[in-house]
Amino acid sequence: MADDRIPVLFDTDIGSDIDDAVALSYLLNQPRCEIVGITCVSGEVNLRARCASAICRAVDRDDIPIHCGSEPSLLRGVRQPKCQQAEALDRWSHRTDFAPATAVDFMRKAIRERPGEITLLSVGPMTNIGLLFATDPEIPSLLKDYVVMAGKFVMDGAPGALSEWNVNCDPEAAAIAYERAPVGMRSVGLDVTMRCQMAADAVRQRFSAAGGALAPTLDFAEVWFRHAQVITFHDPLAATTVFESDLCEWARGQVRVELQGQHTGAVTVFGRSGEGPHQCAVNVDPQRLFDHYFATVGG
Repeated sequence: MADDRIPVLFDTDIGSDIDDAVALSYLLNQPRCEIVGITCVSGEVNLRARCASAICRAVDRDDIPIHCGSEPSLLRGVRQPKCQQAEALDRWSHRTDFAPATAVDFMRKAIRERPGEITLLSVGPMTNIGLLFATDPEIPSLLKDYVVMAGKFVMDGAPGALSEWNVNCDPEAAAIAYERAPVGMRSVGLDVTMRCQMAADAVRQRFSAAGGALAPTLDFAEVWFRHAQVITFHDPLAATTVFESDLCEWARGQVRVELQGQHTGAVTVFGRSGEGPHQCAVNVDPQRLFDHYFATVGG
């Protein structure tokens, strides 16, 4: 029903890892999702916007605003210079008229026009989010929710931390995002998403059967499959929890980003606390995720 729809701002580095496109295909097919806009981040950001446009256009959704954000990180330059999947763009109709660096202003205006309504879903380096929260400190309090795919969480300071791509591409922005995020911010980290993998042959079969938004997504996936034979549903898991939060088990606490320098990466540490401002996914049933995903998109 219309009153069940959730307005979503989708911030993405689509065009590198294929899971961003898989997540966007889900959002386009989710009847409870109102995509307020798509904002792109990281190197070759104009090409990333074009990739998003190709997927939207495949389902006649040129009405969705798409904006280019920041290419360099806050302090460490461009950490992800190439949009590899753009090589498949010539096979798909898409927009090309994207102005530079409009994403943060677009997000600010959209959130301020609808206070308390919009869920921010970010699945890439958190540069746009860090800039948004730093330049307009009231914005986090105006969100309905903030869901992020980021981090590999060290629980309660346990050893064995590893950096995660989205955080490591812009650790300073990630630190700002966690420090200023609204209470209840939900993080889906690598330690959980890595349990949700699908082999290339199964992806080809199911995406081909579904068609629609997954048709260009599968074309982009063939670029990805040159160096990987699985898709890990990092970003789709985060996206699905906007609508079905019980797909994950959550723990409450405090996330801290430990900045360790450009070459050693940044570590996300999660301290459990019933009064903490953040929620982290701690478990997932992969089969339930896949069942829900394909029930939504087809195939």
